[in-house]
Amino acid sequence: MATLRAVATRSWPEEVERVAAYLRESGAESRIEEFSEGTPTAEDAAKAVGCELAQIVKSLVFDCDGRSILVLVPGDRRADRAKVSAAAGCSRARIAGAEQVRDATGYEPGAVAPFPVKQVEAVFLDRSLLGHPLVWIGAGSARHMAALAPTELMRLSRAEPMDAVESPAEGRVRKADQGGGA
Repeated sequence: MATLRAVATRSWPEEVERVAAYLRESGAESRIEEFSEGTPTAEDAAKAVGCELAQIVKSLVFDCDGRSILVLVPGDRRADRAKVSAAAGCSRARIAGAEQVRDATGYEPGAVAPFPVKQVEAVFLDRSLLGHPLVWIGAGSARHMAALAPTELMRLSRAEPMDAVESPAEGRVRKADQGGGA
């Protein structure tokens, strides 16, 4: 009698498999890749992937009067807290601490995927991301990224498009204040 061998499956961390399952179940055209050198920052991710920094999506959790709000911005820009605050209808938006990030998303800081998330009240996506044919998101670990069309990102994350980033002039002023270059 012949025995059947088990089919080999890719062994990903549970958080990455959660993202992969969500993508499969949604029918999204996407791919997840693992990068041995890691992708903990937007710059590292762009280098590993071989794309423009603007095609890397930073998934940022903001604390808006005790509510967790997820904001998706391009890797080459900074989120504008005043714009986030206005969109979320809160008095003040601040970057969430590590514990709040884990509680809200189910992912570690630096590995946040924009879906599926646990307790995020709203998701906002910077409109500039829609100008790219393909964007890369965190896929649940600091070594995994997923590529998909920005319209799919907006659909799957249930994001509301908005202008969520600081103007380039604001970024230069902030760097000058900190003693950095333009």
